[in-house]
Formats: sequence, structure tokens, C-alpha cells
Amino acid sequence: MSTPSPSNSPQDNVKPADYKVIFAARQSYTQHTDPCEQAAKASLTCMDRNDYNRDNCMDFFQAYRDCKKAWLEQRREDRRAGRPTPV
Repeated sequence: MSTPSPSNSPQDNVKPADYKVIFAARQSYTQHTDPCEQAAKASLTCMDRNDYNRDNCMDFFQAYRDCKKAWLEQRREDRRAGRPTPV
């Protein structure tokens, strides 16, 4: 499965991909499927561009944290509502 290249703007990565679609598309079971993969890649790309100066990439790190938080909250809400969630 190919993924688009990371964005140059951290705000483009705040919203997680639909985790149900991501999980359904995987070919085998893995607990490491991450709907926030784009945000993670954008963070690493920022670190590469800035010679691993973490201070220059704080917006990208925050975007990843926000994405992860939104994803986990979405899963919690689905479980509370009794909607089926992928394994």
C-alpha cells in the first residue's frame, strides 16, 4: 500500500486517516497499523531537513500528538457506541 508523501504543513496531518479503512486495507494482522502514519513521516522529514534540530519541528510533533489523540478518542467513541472496530 503506497502512502502519499508527507506534507510540508504540520496542520495537514492533525486529522487521522479513517482507521477502519486503514485496518481493512492491511494484508495481515499487525498491531502497528497507524492512521497517523503521515504525521509521523512528516515529523521525521522535518527532522531530516533541519539536521535533527528538534526545536524547529515542534509543530510537526504536536500535529502527530493531536492526530494520535483524535484517533484514540474516535476508537473509544466507537467502542462505547457498540460499533464494530477492527482488531
